[in-house]
Amino acid sequence: MLWAVALVTTLSCTACAGGSEPWVELKGQRYDVELALDDASRIRGLMFRDSMPDTHGMLFVFERQEPQAFWMRNTRIPLDIIYFDEGLRMVSVAAGVPPCTTQNCPAYPSKGAARFVLELNAGHAKRLGLQAGDALGLSPAIRERIDPPPHDSISEP
Repeated sequence: MLWAVALVTTLSCTACAGGSEPWVELKGQRYDVELALDDASRIRGLMFRDSMPDTHGMLFVFERQEPQAFWMRNTRIPLDIIYFDEGLRMVSVAAGVPPCTTQNCPAYPSKGAARFVLELNAGHAKRLGLQAGDALGLSPAIRERIDPPPHDSISEP
């Protein structure tokens, strides 16, 4: 009987720990994300990776909203690069961006000012049917680390 209590306690603690992991939600699909909150992590991004799990991504957070442009230098996996404004509404997407291993890699700019950029494995934008204005949901673990907070309806008093 003691082993059953230990098992329940372990499972409960594991569930609690999982709640603090950063995730985003887009059109009902949840993705576990790595955060790129400073210049060094934003510059490195997903470089030098040979794969990424299908339900994972990377969320880049900038201090202010402005036009953004990403490139794929030393990135080995094709990605969808999705741009969001400070209200967490999709501005534009660069879908199916191929890897680039040369010195001269093209840039993929946003079609408007953006503060958040989500990189997912290529094909997710099409599969989700993303359109301008679609909302990005952020987990509490991400919201508590963003300063200033996003200007979406969840952040408003």
